[in-house]
Amino acid sequence: MGTLASFSSSYFDGGCFLKVQNEIKDSKIRKFFVKASVASSTPKSLNFSEIKAQISEKFRIGVLGASGYTGSEIIRLLVNHPNFEITLMTADRKAGQSIGSVFPHLVTQDLPDMVAVKDADFSNVDAVFCCLPHGTTQEIIKSLPNNLKIVDLSADFRLRDVDEYKEWYGQSHKAQDLQKEAVYGLTEISRKEIQNARLVANPGCYPTSIQLPLIPLIKAKLIEVRNIIIDSKSGVSGAGRGAKEANLYTEIAEGIHSYGITRHRHVPEIEQGLSDAANSEVTVSFTPHLMPMSRGMQSTIYVEMAPGVSTQDLYQELRSFYENEEFVTLLKRNEVPHTRHVRGSNYCFMNVFPDRIPGRAIIISVIDNLVKGASGQALQNLNLMMGNPENTGLLYMPLFP
Repeated sequence: MGTLASFSSSYFDGGCFLKVQNEIKDSKIRKFFVKASVASSTPKSLNFSEIKAQISEKFRIGVLGASGYTGSEIIRLLVNHPNFEITLMTADRKAGQSIGSVFPHLVTQDLPDMVAVKDADFSNVDAVFCCLPHGTTQEIIKSLPNNLKIVDLSADFRLRDVDEYKEWYGQSHKAQDLQKEAVYGLTEISRKEIQNARLVANPGCYPTSIQLPLIPLIKAKLIEVRNIIIDSKSGVSGAGRGAKEANLYTEIAEGIHSYGITRHRHVPEIEQGLSDAANSEVTVSFTPHLMPMSRGMQSTIYVEMAPGVSTQDLYQELRSFYENEEFVTLLKRNEVPHTRHVRGSNYCFMNVFPDRIPGRAIIISVIDNLVKGASGQALQNLNLMMGNPENTGLLYMPLFP
């Protein structure tokens, strides 16, 4: 094995050097960073104090609702994160079980067994991903210690108007003071607010795929806010892991399943974001569909351009707005975004096309509904909240084929 002659950025986890190994035994740090590179010659002396100064303890992370799809995606992303370590996982119906018994693809990971939320010990946790169902999250988050940073993947804190929440979710909001504190976490749009937040409401999958292309165009007044028509399609994982007759293979396979027509719960979230961008009320026509695929999401959006505006203007605005963004990519002209090209990644691919109807344009946006549409964006947000580079742990290339 080579030895360390100089120190540059690399991940170090284990016992290459006895002195480092012994120091680890005497500390609370399990895994850490050192600036290291392998060289062929042995250094005359190893300045351990310099190495130790570059060792940083990981942030301790809790995952509430670890037995669902978004929970498993959070875990998949976290296990290779250099600054985050999972110290708590909850799943009431799977309490006492290992994550490998619930998700066999995670069987190689050395993680704590899942516990019920009521039995969770948060004394060993710095931040929490809350992957619990809508309606149950409010009271649980309200009961958490005030020092925790929280990213909530449910819809419970996305809508600022609690009366609107009651209208669309069928129950009163039980943590209205927290609702006032929550920051809506569409990362590329609200980065500064997210950095300073304690509680972030992670956006829904459909709203993410829709707002990312539309908000810059609305802010630039390049499109009319009337007559926006959105046709979105999602993989079945977007409906969750619970056993439902409508999600059985024979119900979903070999067909397209439209649902929530005019009443999908993401409608007020979409309209809230677009109205903020327009500084006026925006109403959209939105129809979602389940597709016979496990993951992926495409939103095809039909818009009316402002007078004198061309699709070239829309393209240039999106290119300017997102040119320095890591995870939002405007494709080359005439290239069509496909869900298979973002599968398993935190990327959003988009493009703009002229409609055959004069004065109108077609925008196509694709994401992985479980990553950029949920757990990936949640990790992007927590990175910002904890002072990490926001792409940390997220630079997975899409899976293809």
